[in-house]
Amino acid sequence: MARQDWIHKWLCYALALLPVWWLDAYVLTRFPVFGVTALLLPVAVTAVAVLEGVSGGAGFGLGVGLLWATAYADGDGSRVLLLTLVGMFVGALARYALARSLVGCMLCSAGALAALLLVRGAVDLFFMRANLWQLLGVAAPQLFWSLVWTPPVYAIFYRVYQRVGGDKLA
Repeated sequence: MARQDWIHKWLCYALALLPVWWLDAYVLTRFPVFGVTALLLPVAVTAVAVLEGVSGGAGFGLGVGLLWATAYADGDGSRVLLLTLVGMFVGALARYALARSLVGCMLCSAGALAALLLVRGAVDLFFMRANLWQLLGVAAPQLFWSLVWTPPVYAIFYRVYQRVGGDKLA
């Protein structure tokens, strides 16, 4: 792939992230379901990682992690590292173990969201911000509600992949 094609591809992925981010930051926060809002940015990272593999997933995770850490009030630097690792591991799973499809994306999204919520819950437990049952009462509905949004998020990035992505899916 030529350099300008590579730049064009990642610019298209970044532009496709904008409606997902807008939905995550401005629309879904106004209409919580089960008392929680969906986490769409990790789902976007898993969708791109499933389609682009290890290096693409890690790079996109790094960029989305920087966005998440800087644009949200509760953002911190750990999100950058976590989303980079999520992109890398999901890219490896999708490349070598799972189908690079919506089903693979759903499985990877469930695992990635569970891992992120587990890390956040462990930190909250360590600093005694909440007890285990309170954390589970938030994490389970948030995981479910985020997974509901996985198909449309995957569809957005799959469309970009069809137009400007790398190798074709088998």
